[in-house]
Amino acid sequence: MIKRIIKIALFGTAVIGPAAAGIAQMAWVPGSEIAGQTMQVQTNGVVNGIYFAPDGTATITTPSGTTVPGTWSAANNQLCLSANGGQECWPYARPFMAGQQTALTSNCQQLTTFLTQSVNQPMQRPAGERG
Repeated sequence: MIKRIIKIALFGTAVIGPAAAGIAQMAWVPGSEIAGQTMQVQTNGVVNGIYFAPDGTATITTPSGTTVPGTWSAANNQLCLSANGGQECWPYARPFMAGQQTALTSNCQQLTTFLTQSVNQPMQRPAGERG
């Protein structure tokens, strides 16, 4: 009886172990959860809406309804937004979550609060192999 339990446990580890290891090796693709989404972004008490288009363009909508075109990128652990000839970047080490405010300090030393009502499921990519 004990041998049978051990065999079942070993079989389960052999079957489930590689699958769990594969999941652990997946890495989040920065920006995948916000592409195609609009976030509320507050800096210095002003709340703008920013639409992060999947093609890397952005549309900033001010409280008065004025729209400003821009671009965005997510790379090297930073989320960057460029508009009107300037660029601002924030540390970006994990996905944004729907309904959760995230406060980040930019490279311009501005405390900014991000809030999105919905996000895409973060895309996963296989982690690089070690050789």
